[in-house]
Order: sequence, then structure tokens, then C-alpha cells
Amino acid sequence: MLETPGDSKPPLKQRAVYLPRSRQELICLASYSHIIAKLHLPFSPDPCYLRTIHTYKMIRKITLSLGRHVSSMACGATQVRRLLHGGYVRIHPSVQEALVEGRPVVALESTIITHGMAYPLNLSMAREVEEIVRINGAVPATVGILRGQIHVGLTDEELEFLASSKNAVKVSRRDFPFVLSQGLSGGTTVSGTMITAHKAGIPVFVTGGIGGVHRDGENTLDVSADLTELGRTPVAVVSAGAKSILDIGRTLEYLETQGVCVAAFGESREFPAFFSRQSGFQAPYHVRDEEEAAKLIDSALGLGLSSGVLIAVPCPQERAAKGQAIEKAIQQALSQARSKGITGKEVTPFLLQKLTELTDGKSLDSNLALIQNNARVGSCIAVALSKLQKARRKGSQPGRKDMTAPQPVVIGGINVDFIAKAQNAEILGGGQTNAGRVRRTFGGVGRNLADCLSRLGQAPLLLSAVGKDEHLESVLHYCHHMDMSGVLQLEGKSTATYCAVITSAGELSMGLGDMDIHHQITEQYVSQFKENLCQAPLVCIDGNLPLSTIQYVCQLAREHQLAVCYEPTDENKASKPFLSDSWKALTYISPNLQELRAINRTLGNPLPAELPSRLEEVVQAAVALACPLLAHLHCVVVTLGAHGVLLCGKSLGGSISLYPGAHKQAAAARLCAAHYPAIPISREEIVNVSGAGDSLMAGILAGVLAKHDTGTCVRMGLLAASLSLRSYEPISPEISTSSVNQEQVKSRSWPEAKIWKMD
Repeated sequence: MLETPGDSKPPLKQRAVYLPRSRQELICLASYSHIIAKLHLPFSPDPCYLRTIHTYKMIRKITLSLGRHVSSMACGATQVRRLLHGGYVRIHPSVQEALVEGRPVVALESTIITHGMAYPLNLSMAREVEEIVRINGAVPATVGILRGQIHVGLTDEELEFLASSKNAVKVSRRDFPFVLSQGLSGGTTVSGTMITAHKAGIPVFVTGGIGGVHRDGENTLDVSADLTELGRTPVAVVSAGAKSILDIGRTLEYLETQGVCVAAFGESREFPAFFSRQSGFQAPYHVRDEEEAAKLIDSALGLGLSSGVLIAVPCPQERAAKGQAIEKAIQQALSQARSKGITGKEVTPFLLQKLTELTDGKSLDSNLALIQNNARVGSCIAVALSKLQKARRKGSQPGRKDMTAPQPVVIGGINVDFIAKAQNAEILGGGQTNAGRVRRTFGGVGRNLADCLSRLGQAPLLLSAVGKDEHLESVLHYCHHMDMSGVLQLEGKSTATYCAVITSAGELSMGLGDMDIHHQITEQYVSQFKENLCQAPLVCIDGNLPLSTIQYVCQLAREHQLAVCYEPTDENKASKPFLSDSWKALTYISPNLQELRAINRTLGNPLPAELPSRLEEVVQAAVALACPLLAHLHCVVVTLGAHGVLLCGKSLGGSISLYPGAHKQAAAARLCAAHYPAIPISREEIVNVSGAGDSLMAGILAGVLAKHDTGTCVRMGLLAASLSLRSYEPISPEISTSSVNQEQVKSRSWPEAKIWKMD
């Protein structure tokens, strides 16, 4: 049964935190532990009771029950869908909308509501704090758990429910599995709120004060989970330092060990102690205002560190409690806690309540003032951070909006992909089950191109369509680094899904897709972005688009001399622009050999009897099929899989020109093909081939947008493709401006490109 404040409890080492009452509860708890693990929220029971024989036997039972439970579930893809879209997390529409639009959002905890203050003061405080966040230009997202569901953003009715609840649980990292599995309600601690905020894509979280090392912690080893969470979750926490009932010095030492960047906010480097502006300890760093704090947080996020940032904001001078009086009251409260046998997570609520009594409400006044002040400061930091990130995405510096460069535009599909990779070399037919691994990823050719270009610093605008269904939140969260403001969200429609069966060697064996929503990327919708298209340095379209939309983009390209790249997507869709003269307005196409043959079939051009496999013959066939297209296209980029890539176009100075118009200045330009070998990768290293071609083309186009020479552009593409081949994701998260750039190309040894004359 759950502990409640005031219970008479044996010492911590003699008791378990949660005790399931039946086999069903045990299985349910095990199932939710599995879910939390998949969410990267490890189920971490109290280490003390793991030492007992009873717990050892219980864990054995959990393992056996979990094995039976998991084996009874459907295939891996169904597990993942149930995991991420089964209703465990609900994001309030206002929060979701703000995240999609890139507006500032501030996460707020809820244990201060459920355990920190009495009703109805806690409710009025929660409402006031949310209103302060709104007034200062951000969207509040109070995090709480209601009836076994994590909520990010609460309605007023939900706030009142938590505030008035008598049985709310205090939920930290370790508590998620049990609380969710039992359908309980609770307030999230700093640790629990950080986890949820990070998963929702909210970088700034405001609280009153963090937990820390308790006094006499060197003997009791009582250290708050807030500190370890700060060491492993990249969220910026704005607080009034650590609670003054703690050992501030050891808390700062522990934060240093965890690699947490701690900075005092304001004019002083003094680390605040919750009610009091002075703790007697200096913070390692100091930020004077919200702009400096935003830059600090942005740097931490940009480095990809797994640790958080702590911004320590002192309580307003006029409302701060006097240090000596507070310290005396703390000692009295601690003594009473020890005499009553109060330990663990019940200590802090008890001490705060006792301090309110001992200081005649002065500590409560300070508490309210510092929470309101933190909300104001945290909101201003979130706004400044949002502006900083938007400015960088637009390729400009703050205060120089007139020099913002136009964005590339990508128009194409977004898919939720289920990738099934066979374990054995031979895939058995006849309805047999093949051993393998099934993973969910996010793909779609248009999305892949936009993803890779975003990671390479080009920040394209993506125009696409998704359904308002169980996949929406995950898609938006996964693509949070991209400009998704042009993605249409449709009620009653299903987000496109795709299932790929891949051989053990990483080659695509079969694909199944539900892509009907791509028909909603209509000419009428795309035309709303005509100004963006006409100013774009590059427009990319994929074969998922309706024919009328492709023709509209080609017509704009013809009228406004736009550079347009067409990615054929697959053999069946490759020919769409070639059903009319629309294709003659394209600049680049990037087919594989099968797609190139399909294009020529549509145009009525001669075709090879069969497609070859030897490199020399592959190049000859590709050259023959690309040649008729170059009467109108500037460059045909033929992807050759393990053989690399073949560029076909006009040669200038020994390399194929990637820049439209350059060849017109040189009468000696002639049609040539250049073959660039792929970066060698062993079969064992190949994990997924589904996004390698898109990574290749996006890398090349990123080089073109950066105005690099042809060799550098192609090799940037090859670097990006090699990273994605080794990744479970279609576009490798390892792709960045650091891993794929001109310097990386120059630092490697490359085989010479082989040139063939085409005329």
C-alpha cells in the first residue's frame, strides 16, 4: 500500500516503496516499467530494498510475468504504437499549438499544488503563476498526472482537481510506472516535470526551489532525485536555488559532480537559499538578465549535452525572509521531523508546513513571492530563448531582420515508418513468421530532405499534411528542430504510414504504405505559400505530391526562374512530371536506375533490355538514359546504391556544374558524366537504407546552397548517406554542420571521380 504523511514507518532500509497487492498488479506494474523504459525513463526502484531476499523473489516474478505479458502482445510495431500513442501522455491543445509554431512555453511542476500548500491557497497560487507566464509572453504548461495519464498543460478544472485531491501521489522518476499502472493522480516533482518537459520539447521549466542533499546527508545518503535528474536531462530549471532546509554546500558540490551548469541570476553571484537571498555560497557562474540566461541555455542545448542548466533566481528583496530567523525555525522543524520518524519524500512537505507555523506565515509569504518572481523571470528567459532560436533558424542575427535570407522550401510527404529488418539472410514466404527487429521511425521523402537540410543548417520550410490522429504529437515532437509551420493538420484524416521489410543485408524487400493524405497537399494549399516559393533559393518536391501540385510548382519555376529539384520517390511515382512538359522546368532530378528507366519509358525513349549490375555497365546504362533529359534539365543525379553516385550534366573545368546558368558563360561546356564511389561500409554496419538516398541528395543540395564546388557538394552527400546507413533513423541524428561540412570533406582521402563524355 502507498505511504501517507504521518504514517508510522520503519526505517527506509526495512521497507519497500510500493507493494503490489496481487499478481495482476504485479504484471501491470511490470508492463508500465517496460513502457517507461521505452520512453527512456528507467524504472529505478529504491536500491535499499533491492538488497532483500523478498525483493529478489519479487523481481523474478516480475521478469517471468513481463515475459509472458510481452509475448502475448502483437508484433514490435504494435508495441511501439501502443507505447507512444496509447494515451499515456496528453498535451493540451494550447501547448501543442505553441510548440508547433515555435512560441515560448514554460513547464510548471505540480507537487507545489498537491503537497506544497493547503487548498484553496494552492489553487489560487497555481492560477496566478500561469497568468504571470501568459502576461510575460509565454504559454504555461503545468505538468501533472490525472487518473494514470501524464498531462502537459492543465485546464482550470484539472488544476482544481489536483489542488483539492486528498490522495495525490508525489511523482518522481521512480514513481511513474506504479502511478500510471494503477491509474492514480499526482503532482510531478522537479525530476518528474523535467522528464516530461524534455519529452514534450519544452526547454524551460520554472519551479520554486529544487531538492538537494539533506542535512546530515553524508550519513543518511539522502539526496534528492532532482540533482541526478539535472545531471541527465537537458532542461533549464529556473528556481530560487535549493530549499534552505537542505545542505547548500554539499548540494552545489553534488551538482558539480553531475556536470550541471549552475548560474545565479541578477546582480550577485550569491547562490540563493529559497526563502533567503543569501546562502553563504557563491554560484559557479552568473547571468545578469534573461538575454544572457537564454544564450547560456541555447549553448547548452546546442552542444547536445545530456545535463540540464540551473538558473538560481533570488527571492525579491522586499519579500525575502531573514536568514537567522529562518535557520532557527529550520532546526526546530528538523528536530520535530526526526522525533516523528518522518523520512524520504515526506520530509520536505512536513518541513515547509512546519516552517509556515514557526515563522507566523512569513516563510509562506516568501514562498509565494519567490514562485511568482521565478515565473516572471522564467517566462522572460523562455521568450528570449525562443527569439534567439527563431533568429538562428532564419539565418539572421537578432536586430538584423532586414538581412534574413529566404528559406529553401521542401514540398512532400511525411510518413510514420515501421522498419522490419530480417535476422536471417533468407526471408521465408508462405505466411511464415521471420525472426527480426521492428522499429518505428519517421520518414517520407519530403520530410527526410527537410530533416537533413535542417541538420545541415539550411532551415527549409516544409509544406506537407498530417492527420490529427494518434501519430500527430509524436511527429511534431520528433521534427521539433524543423520548420513545420507549413504542415497542414487535418481532422478525420490519417497520417501517412509505411511499413518496409528489409533483408539482413539492409536492402528493401517490400514496402506497404497508407499514403492517401498526400493527396491533400493540393495546388490550392501550396499556392498560399507562393511568396515563399518565389523567393526560395531552392525548391524540392517529391513524387508523393498530386500531379496538379507538381505542375503548379513547375509553372512557378518557369515564370520565376526557380531552381527546383525533383526526388522521384519510387519507380511508380517517378514519371509524374514527365506526363506533360512540366518536367522541362525542373533543374535537378535524383532518380535511381529503375526510376530513370521508368521516366524514359514515359517519354517513349529507348530502354535497355535489362538493367545491369556490373559498375561499368551500370554507368553506361545510366548515361544512355540520362542523356535525353539533359536537353532541358541542368543535372541528373543518378543514385547507384553501393556503387555511389553518377552526376550527369555540363562539364566546366573538369567537373560537372551544379549551378544553373554557369555553363552558359562557357562555350566549351559539354555533356559529361562523373562517377563518385560510395564510402565503403561493411554489410554488418548497414542498419537501414531507407533514407540514404535522401541524405545523399540533401547533402549535395546543402553544399550547393553553401556555394561549394561540385566535388565538395557530392562528398558532403556521401558523408551524410554513410551516416544514415548506420542509423536506425532514415536521417541519422549524427548528421550536423560539424559532421558534414567542407572541412570534413577536406580531411578525408577520396578516390578520384571518373569522367565520361556523353556527346
